[in-house]
Amino acid sequence: MEEFHKVRRLPPYVFEQVNRLKAAARARGADIIDLGMGNPDLPTPKAIVDKLCEVVRDPRTHRYSSSRGIPGLRKAQANYYARRFGVKLDPDTQVVATLGSKEGFANMAQAITAPGDVVLCPDPTYPIHAFGFIMSGGVIRSMQVEPDNGFIPALERGVRHSIPKPLALILNYPSNPTALVASLDFYKDVVAFAKKNDIVILSDLAYSEIYFDGNPPPSVLEVPGAMDCAVEFTSMSKTFSMPGWRMGFAVGNERLIAALTRVKSYLDYGAFTPIQVAATAALNGDGSDIAEVREVYHKRRDVMVDAFTRAGWAIPAPAASMFAWAPIPEQFRHLGSLEFSKLLIEHADVAVAPGVGFGEHGDGYVRVALVENEHRIRQAARNIKRFFASDVAQSHNVVPLSARG
Repeated sequence: MEEFHKVRRLPPYVFEQVNRLKAAARARGADIIDLGMGNPDLPTPKAIVDKLCEVVRDPRTHRYSSSRGIPGLRKAQANYYARRFGVKLDPDTQVVATLGSKEGFANMAQAITAPGDVVLCPDPTYPIHAFGFIMSGGVIRSMQVEPDNGFIPALERGVRHSIPKPLALILNYPSNPTALVASLDFYKDVVAFAKKNDIVILSDLAYSEIYFDGNPPPSVLEVPGAMDCAVEFTSMSKTFSMPGWRMGFAVGNERLIAALTRVKSYLDYGAFTPIQVAATAALNGDGSDIAEVREVYHKRRDVMVDAFTRAGWAIPAPAASMFAWAPIPEQFRHLGSLEFSKLLIEHADVAVAPGVGFGEHGDGYVRVALVENEHRIRQAARNIKRFFASDVAQSHNVVPLSARG
Protein backbone atom coordinates (compact mmCIF):
# COMPACT_ATOMS: atom_id res chain seq x y z
CA MET A 1 0.00 0.00 0.00
CA GLU A 2 1.33 3.44 -0.92
CA GLU A 3 2.55 5.67 1.91
CA PHE A 4 0.53 8.75 2.79
CA HIS A 5 1.92 11.97 1.29
CA LYS A 6 3.31 13.54 4.47
CA VAL A 7 4.78 10.26 5.68
CA ARG A 8 6.39 9.72 2.29
CA ARG A 9 8.13 13.10 2.51
CA LEU A 10 9.95 12.10 5.71
CA PRO A 11 13.40 10.53 5.36
CA PRO A 12 14.13 7.23 7.15
CA TYR A 13 14.46 7.65 10.90
CA VAL A 14 18.11 6.71 11.38
CA PHE A 15 17.86 6.35 15.15
CA GLU A 16 15.31 3.56 14.80
CA GLN A 17 18.00 1.24 13.43
CA VAL A 18 20.14 1.85 16.50
CA ASN A 19 17.14 1.45 18.79
CA ARG A 20 16.31 -1.95 17.27
CA LEU A 21 19.88 -3.18 17.80
CA LYS A 22 19.84 -1.84 21.34
CA ALA A 23 16.57 -3.62 22.15
CA ALA A 24 17.83 -6.89 20.63
CA ALA A 25 21.05 -6.73 22.64
CA ARG A 26 19.14 -6.16 25.86
CA ALA A 27 16.83 -9.05 25.02
CA ARG A 28 19.94 -11.23 24.87
CA GLY A 29 20.88 -10.04 28.34
CA ALA A 30 23.51 -7.46 27.38
CA ASP A 31 24.03 -4.55 29.78
CA ILE A 32 23.84 -1.67 27.30
CA ILE A 33 25.20 1.64 28.56
CA ASP A 34 22.88 4.03 26.75
CA LEU A 35 24.56 7.30 25.82
CA GLY A 36 22.36 7.70 22.75
CA MET A 37 19.01 9.31 23.48
CA GLY A 38 19.14 12.64 25.33
CA ASN A 39 16.79 11.35 28.03
CA PRO A 40 17.72 12.94 31.39
CA ASP A 41 18.13 10.34 34.13
CA LEU A 42 18.14 12.72 37.10
CA PRO A 43 15.01 12.77 39.28
CA THR A 44 12.79 15.83 39.20
CA PRO A 45 13.56 17.95 42.31
CA LYS A 46 11.48 16.95 45.33
CA ALA A 47 9.86 20.37 45.80
CA ILE A 48 8.44 20.24 42.26
CA VAL A 49 7.10 16.71 42.77
CA ASP A 50 5.61 17.70 46.13
CA LYS A 51 3.79 20.64 44.54
CA LEU A 52 2.35 18.33 41.88
CA CYS A 53 1.11 15.89 44.56
CA GLU A 54 -0.44 18.71 46.56
CA VAL A 55 -2.34 20.20 43.62
CA VAL A 56 -3.47 16.91 42.08
CA ARG A 57 -5.52 16.13 45.21
CA ASP A 58 -7.85 19.01 44.33
CA PRO A 59 -10.47 17.57 41.93
CA ARG A 60 -11.01 21.01 40.42
CA THR A 61 -7.61 20.66 38.75
CA HIS A 62 -8.70 17.48 36.94
CA ARG A 63 -10.71 19.33 34.32
CA TYR A 64 -9.53 20.65 30.97
CA SER A 65 -6.72 23.16 31.36
CA SER A 66 -5.66 26.15 29.28
CA SER A 67 -4.01 25.43 25.93
CA ARG A 68 -1.79 28.50 26.11
CA GLY A 69 -0.90 27.94 29.75
CA ILE A 70 -2.48 29.11 32.98
CA PRO A 71 -1.86 32.82 33.75
CA GLY A 72 0.48 32.12 36.68
CA LEU A 73 2.69 29.91 34.53
CA ARG A 74 2.98 32.45 31.72
CA LYS A 75 3.79 35.16 34.25
CA ALA A 76 6.46 32.94 35.84
CA GLN A 77 8.10 32.40 32.44
CA ALA A 78 8.05 36.14 31.75
CA ASN A 79 9.69 36.76 35.14
CA TYR A 80 12.35 34.13 34.36
CA TYR A 81 13.25 35.96 31.15
CA ALA A 82 13.43 39.26 33.03
CA ARG A 83 15.78 37.80 35.67
CA ARG A 84 17.95 35.69 33.38
CA PHE A 85 18.17 37.76 30.20
CA GLY A 86 16.89 41.22 31.10
CA VAL A 87 14.11 40.74 28.52
CA LYS A 88 10.65 42.15 29.22
CA LEU A 89 7.74 39.99 28.02
CA ASP A 90 3.99 40.50 28.19
CA PRO A 91 2.71 37.19 29.60
CA ASP A 92 -0.65 37.68 27.88
CA THR A 93 0.60 38.29 24.34
CA GLN A 94 4.25 37.20 24.15
CA VAL A 95 4.28 33.90 26.08
CA VAL A 96 2.58 30.60 25.33
CA ALA A 97 3.13 27.30 27.15
CA THR A 98 3.89 24.30 24.96
CA LEU A 99 4.02 20.54 25.49
CA GLY A 100 7.81 20.69 25.43
CA SER A 101 9.86 22.68 22.93
CA LYS A 102 9.51 19.92 20.31
CA GLU A 103 5.72 20.28 20.10
CA GLY A 104 6.03 24.05 20.09
CA PHE A 105 8.46 24.00 17.20
CA ALA A 106 6.34 21.60 15.15
CA ASN A 107 3.15 23.56 15.69
CA MET A 108 4.84 26.86 14.91
CA ALA A 109 5.82 25.31 11.58
CA GLN A 110 2.17 24.34 11.04
CA ALA A 111 1.06 27.86 11.91
CA ILE A 112 3.32 29.87 9.60
CA THR A 113 4.25 27.61 6.65
CA ALA A 114 2.62 27.64 3.22
CA PRO A 115 3.41 24.87 0.70
CA GLY A 116 6.83 25.49 -0.83
CA ASP A 117 8.04 28.01 1.75
CA VAL A 118 11.82 27.91 2.15
CA VAL A 119 13.38 27.62 5.62
CA LEU A 120 17.09 28.08 6.33
CA CYS A 121 18.27 25.37 8.72
CA PRO A 122 21.70 24.43 10.09
CA ASP A 123 23.08 20.99 9.24
CA PRO A 124 23.58 19.11 11.50
CA THR A 125 20.61 20.04 13.67
CA TYR A 126 17.99 18.51 15.93
CA PRO A 127 15.58 16.60 13.63
CA ILE A 128 12.33 18.44 14.48
CA HIS A 129 13.88 21.71 13.30
CA ALA A 130 13.78 20.43 9.74
CA PHE A 131 11.09 17.75 9.92
CA GLY A 132 8.49 20.10 11.42
CA PHE A 133 8.65 22.25 8.30
CA ILE A 134 8.87 19.29 5.93
CA MET A 135 5.66 17.88 7.43
CA SER A 136 4.08 21.31 6.99
CA GLY A 137 4.87 21.44 3.27
CA GLY A 138 7.97 23.58 3.54
CA VAL A 139 11.35 23.19 1.83
CA ILE A 140 14.56 23.04 3.85
CA ARG A 141 17.71 24.78 2.65
CA SER A 142 20.51 23.32 4.76
CA MET A 143 23.50 25.38 5.87
CA GLN A 144 26.69 23.64 6.99
CA VAL A 145 27.88 26.50 9.12
CA GLU A 146 28.92 27.38 12.67
CA PRO A 147 28.07 30.54 14.67
CA ASP A 148 31.16 32.36 13.41
CA ASN A 149 32.24 34.78 10.71
CA GLY A 150 30.98 32.44 8.00
CA PHE A 151 27.36 32.52 9.14
CA ILE A 152 26.22 35.80 7.58
CA PRO A 153 27.82 34.98 4.20
CA ALA A 154 25.97 31.63 4.31
CA LEU A 155 22.71 33.48 5.00
CA GLU A 156 23.38 35.81 2.10
CA ARG A 157 23.90 32.83 -0.22
CA GLY A 158 20.74 31.24 1.12
CA VAL A 159 18.67 34.30 0.32
CA ARG A 160 20.33 34.86 -3.06
CA HIS A 161 19.78 31.31 -4.27
CA SER A 162 16.34 30.54 -2.80
CA ILE A 163 13.08 30.90 -4.69
CA PRO A 164 10.85 31.95 -3.05
CA LYS A 165 12.77 34.09 -0.57
CA PRO A 166 13.26 32.23 2.73
CA LEU A 167 10.45 32.52 5.24
CA ALA A 168 12.42 31.66 8.37
CA LEU A 169 15.82 30.93 9.86
CA ILE A 170 16.33 28.32 12.58
CA LEU A 171 18.88 28.88 15.34
CA ASN A 172 19.83 26.45 18.12
CA TYR A 173 22.54 27.53 20.54
CA PRO A 174 23.69 25.85 22.70
CA SER A 175 23.35 23.42 19.84
CA ASN A 176 21.93 19.93 19.84
CA PRO A 177 23.92 18.01 18.65
CA THR A 178 27.15 20.04 18.26
CA ALA A 179 27.11 21.79 21.70
CA LEU A 180 28.31 25.02 20.07
CA VAL A 181 27.39 28.27 21.84
CA ALA A 182 26.58 31.60 20.19
CA SER A 183 27.58 35.05 21.43
CA LEU A 184 25.36 38.09 21.77
CA ASP A 185 27.36 39.79 19.00
CA PHE A 186 26.51 36.86 16.73
CA TYR A 187 22.81 37.30 17.51
CA LYS A 188 23.05 41.04 16.79
CA ASP A 189 24.38 40.35 13.30
CA VAL A 190 21.73 37.71 12.61
CA VAL A 191 18.87 39.91 13.83
CA ALA A 192 20.05 42.79 11.64
CA PHE A 193 20.18 40.44 8.63
CA ALA A 194 16.75 38.96 9.38
CA LYS A 195 15.11 42.37 9.71
CA LYS A 196 16.75 43.63 6.53
CA ASN A 197 15.49 40.59 4.60
CA ASP A 198 12.11 40.18 6.34
CA ILE A 199 12.96 36.71 7.69
CA VAL A 200 11.51 35.14 10.85
CA ILE A 201 13.99 33.84 13.45
CA LEU A 202 13.03 30.70 15.38
CA SER A 203 15.52 30.12 18.19
CA ASP A 204 15.69 26.86 20.17
CA LEU A 205 17.18 27.66 23.59
CA ALA A 206 16.39 24.36 25.32
CA TYR A 207 19.90 24.15 26.85
CA SER A 208 20.08 27.71 28.18
CA GLU A 209 20.95 26.54 31.71
CA ILE A 210 23.28 23.62 30.93
CA TYR A 211 26.58 25.42 30.42
CA PHE A 212 30.15 25.03 31.72
CA ASP A 213 33.38 27.00 32.02
CA GLY A 214 32.03 30.35 30.96
CA ASN A 215 29.25 32.88 30.80
CA PRO A 216 25.60 31.82 30.57
CA PRO A 217 24.41 31.52 26.96
CA PRO A 218 22.46 34.58 25.80
CA SER A 219 18.99 34.82 24.31
CA VAL A 220 18.45 36.22 20.84
CA LEU A 221 15.70 38.36 22.38
CA GLU A 222 18.36 40.34 24.27
CA VAL A 223 19.15 42.07 20.98
CA PRO A 224 17.27 45.37 20.62
CA GLY A 225 14.61 44.95 17.95
CA ALA A 226 14.72 41.14 17.99
CA MET A 227 11.15 41.06 19.26
CA ASP A 228 10.09 42.36 15.83
CA CYS A 229 11.09 39.13 14.11
CA ALA A 230 12.01 36.39 16.60
CA VAL A 231 10.41 33.69 18.71
CA GLU A 232 12.38 31.57 21.16
CA PHE A 233 11.60 28.10 22.47
CA THR A 234 12.66 26.82 25.88
CA SER A 235 12.06 23.62 27.78
CA MET A 236 11.93 22.52 31.41
CA SER A 237 12.99 18.99 30.45
CA LYS A 238 16.72 19.48 30.98
CA THR A 239 16.77 22.57 33.18
CA PHE A 240 14.66 20.94 35.91
CA SER A 241 14.99 17.24 34.94
CA MET A 242 11.33 17.17 33.86
CA PRO A 243 11.43 15.39 30.46
CA GLY A 244 8.30 13.28 30.95
CA TRP A 245 6.29 16.24 32.22
CA ARG A 246 6.30 17.79 28.72
CA MET A 247 6.49 21.44 29.61
CA GLY A 248 8.05 24.18 27.51
CA PHE A 249 7.43 27.67 26.19
CA ALA A 250 7.50 29.87 23.12
CA VAL A 251 8.11 33.57 23.72
CA GLY A 252 8.68 36.63 21.58
CA ASN A 253 7.00 38.33 18.63
CA GLU A 254 3.29 38.85 19.31
CA ARG A 255 2.11 38.01 15.79
CA LEU A 256 4.00 34.71 15.72
CA ILE A 257 2.92 33.81 19.26
CA ALA A 258 -0.69 34.56 18.33
CA ALA A 259 -0.43 32.24 15.31
CA LEU A 260 1.00 29.42 17.41
CA THR A 261 -1.60 29.98 20.13
CA ARG A 262 -4.43 29.76 17.62
CA VAL A 263 -3.15 26.52 16.07
CA LYS A 264 -2.66 24.98 19.50
CA SER A 265 -6.19 25.94 20.52
CA TYR A 266 -7.49 23.51 17.90
CA LEU A 267 -5.12 20.70 18.85
CA ASP A 268 -4.81 20.48 22.64
CA TYR A 269 -6.08 21.66 25.99
CA GLY A 270 -2.62 22.21 27.40
CA ALA A 271 -0.71 20.22 29.98
CA PHE A 272 -2.49 18.75 33.01
CA THR A 273 -3.17 21.68 35.38
CA PRO A 274 -1.18 20.21 38.33
CA ILE A 275 1.84 19.97 36.03
CA GLN A 276 1.44 23.61 35.09
CA VAL A 277 1.18 24.64 38.74
CA ALA A 278 4.27 22.60 39.65
CA ALA A 279 6.15 24.13 36.71
CA THR A 280 5.14 27.58 37.95
CA ALA A 281 6.64 26.78 41.35
CA ALA A 282 9.85 25.57 39.69
CA LEU A 283 10.27 28.75 37.65
CA ASN A 284 9.59 30.90 40.71
CA GLY A 285 12.24 29.04 42.75
CA ASP A 286 15.60 30.38 43.90
CA GLY A 287 17.63 28.71 41.14
CA SER A 288 19.31 26.15 43.38
CA ASP A 289 17.67 23.24 41.54
CA ILE A 290 19.04 24.52 38.23
CA ALA A 291 22.54 24.90 39.68
CA GLU A 292 22.52 21.34 41.04
CA VAL A 293 21.51 19.89 37.67
CA ARG A 294 24.19 21.93 35.93
CA GLU A 295 26.88 20.70 38.32
CA VAL A 296 25.96 17.06 37.75
CA TYR A 297 26.34 17.44 33.99
CA HIS A 298 29.56 19.38 34.46
CA LYS A 299 31.12 16.53 36.47
CA ARG A 300 29.91 13.93 33.98
CA ARG A 301 31.36 15.93 31.11
CA ASP A 302 34.78 16.04 32.75
CA VAL A 303 34.68 12.31 33.55
CA MET A 304 33.64 11.44 29.99
CA VAL A 305 36.33 13.55 28.31
CA ASP A 306 39.03 12.13 30.59
CA ALA A 307 37.91 8.48 30.47
CA PHE A 308 37.27 8.36 26.72
CA THR A 309 40.61 10.07 26.00
CA ARG A 310 42.39 7.46 28.13
CA ALA A 311 40.52 4.79 26.16
CA GLY A 312 41.96 6.15 22.93
CA TRP A 313 39.05 8.28 21.76
CA ALA A 314 39.72 12.01 22.10
CA ILE A 315 36.44 13.86 22.55
CA PRO A 316 36.36 17.68 22.63
CA ALA A 317 34.91 19.02 25.88
CA PRO A 318 31.51 20.60 25.14
CA ALA A 319 31.02 24.14 26.44
CA ALA A 320 27.31 23.56 27.04
CA SER A 321 24.37 21.16 26.61
CA MET A 322 24.19 17.57 27.86
CA PHE A 323 26.01 16.18 24.81
CA ALA A 324 29.48 15.72 23.41
CA TRP A 325 29.83 15.91 19.62
CA ALA A 326 32.49 13.29 19.10
CA PRO A 327 34.49 12.84 15.87
CA ILE A 328 34.54 9.19 14.82
CA PRO A 329 38.05 7.82 15.49
CA GLU A 330 40.09 8.08 12.31
CA GLN A 331 40.49 4.34 11.78
CA PHE A 332 36.68 3.87 11.84
CA ARG A 333 35.72 7.00 9.92
CA HIS A 334 35.29 5.25 6.58
CA LEU A 335 32.42 3.24 8.08
CA GLY A 336 30.22 6.29 8.66
CA SER A 337 28.40 7.16 11.86
CA LEU A 338 25.58 4.63 11.57
CA GLU A 339 27.82 1.58 11.07
CA PHE A 340 30.23 2.78 13.77
CA SER A 341 27.29 3.21 16.19
CA LYS A 342 26.14 -0.34 15.40
CA LEU A 343 29.63 -1.70 16.15
CA LEU A 344 29.65 0.02 19.55
CA ILE A 345 26.37 -1.62 20.49
CA GLU A 346 27.33 -5.05 19.24
CA HIS A 347 30.91 -5.16 20.52
CA ALA A 348 31.20 -2.59 23.33
CA ASP A 349 27.68 -2.62 24.81
CA VAL A 350 27.57 1.17 24.39
CA ALA A 351 24.86 3.08 22.53
CA VAL A 352 25.49 6.49 20.94
CA ALA A 353 23.51 8.55 18.41
CA PRO A 354 24.86 8.44 14.82
CA GLY A 355 25.63 11.93 13.56
CA VAL A 356 23.97 11.31 10.20
CA GLY A 357 20.63 11.30 12.04
CA PHE A 358 21.09 15.04 12.53
CA GLY A 359 21.87 15.75 8.88
CA GLU A 360 24.20 14.56 6.17
CA HIS A 361 27.02 16.79 7.39
CA GLY A 362 26.95 15.08 10.78
CA ASP A 363 28.09 11.74 9.39
CA GLY A 364 31.68 12.09 10.62
CA TYR A 365 30.48 12.32 14.23
CA VAL A 366 28.39 10.63 16.88
CA ARG A 367 26.51 12.36 19.68
CA VAL A 368 27.32 11.10 23.16
CA ALA A 369 24.80 12.01 25.88
CA LEU A 370 25.66 12.64 29.53
CA VAL A 371 22.71 10.58 30.75
CA GLU A 372 24.49 7.88 32.76
CA ASN A 373 26.26 8.32 36.09
CA GLU A 374 30.02 8.71 36.39
CA HIS A 375 30.59 5.01 37.17
CA ARG A 376 28.68 3.94 34.05
CA ILE A 377 30.52 6.49 31.90
CA ARG A 378 33.86 5.05 33.04
CA GLN A 379 32.57 1.54 32.34
CA ALA A 380 31.59 2.64 28.83
CA ALA A 381 35.13 3.91 28.28
CA ARG A 382 36.60 0.59 29.42
CA ASN A 383 34.27 -1.31 27.09
CA ILE A 384 35.25 0.91 24.17
CA LYS A 385 38.96 0.52 24.92
CA ARG A 386 38.60 -3.28 24.80
CA PHE A 387 36.71 -3.04 21.53
CA PHE A 388 39.37 -0.81 19.94
CA ALA A 389 41.99 -3.45 20.79
CA SER A 390 39.93 -6.43 19.64
CA ASP A 391 40.10 -8.69 16.61
CA VAL A 392 36.73 -7.29 15.55
CA ALA A 393 38.37 -3.91 14.97
CA GLN A 394 40.96 -5.53 12.73
CA SER A 395 38.27 -7.42 10.83
CA HIS A 396 36.77 -4.10 9.75
CA ASN A 397 39.98 -3.12 7.98
CA VAL A 398 41.08 -0.73 10.67
CA VAL A 399 44.13 -0.43 12.82
CA PRO A 400 43.41 -0.72 16.56
CA LEU A 401 44.53 2.31 18.52
CA SER A 402 46.55 0.04 20.82
CA ALA A 403 48.73 -0.94 17.84
CA ARG A 404 49.46 2.58 16.71
CA GLY A 405 52.76 4.20 17.58
